[in-house]
Amino acid sequence: MPAIRHPKDFLAGLIFVAFGIAAIVLGSGYPLGTAARMGPGYFPRILGILLIVLGGALALRALKIQGAPLPGWKWRPVIVVLVSVVIFGLIVTHVGLVLATLGLIVASSAASSEFRAKEALISGILLAGLVVGVFVIGLKIQLPIWPGSG
Repeated sequence: MPAIRHPKDFLAGLIFVAFGIAAIVLGSGYPLGTAARMGPGYFPRILGILLIVLGGALALRALKIQGAPLPGWKWRPVIVVLVSVVIFGLIVTHVGLVLATLGLIVASSAASSEFRAKEALISGILLAGLVVGVFVIGLKIQLPIWPGSG
């Protein structure tokens, strides 16, 4: 068996394959349809197949090229981002989409060792505007934009 020379690419390939298999399994309960008249199961299956092919190619490539070993696992960023997302879900209907998104971006950015408050705040403001534009205005999702506006 060939040695894994690029562990990061190999692991990424396995993750792609796993998500591809999951997409196919979850989409198998929906009718496929045809290419001209796609059913609800068509896109998940095609996406799953593409993910499996891409992941397989990435994993095979990892056997041929040299790469750095996997870095150590850092729990702080994972926990900070996960807690930020959970808090976003809990407060979005109470404080509004703009403030919840801004809080999510700033708090998640704090997980990085390269955190800069000014950059996080600017990114949060821009992303909050984008989120409002896409989800509330574009897709007409019923979420309050500001506190008390819902």
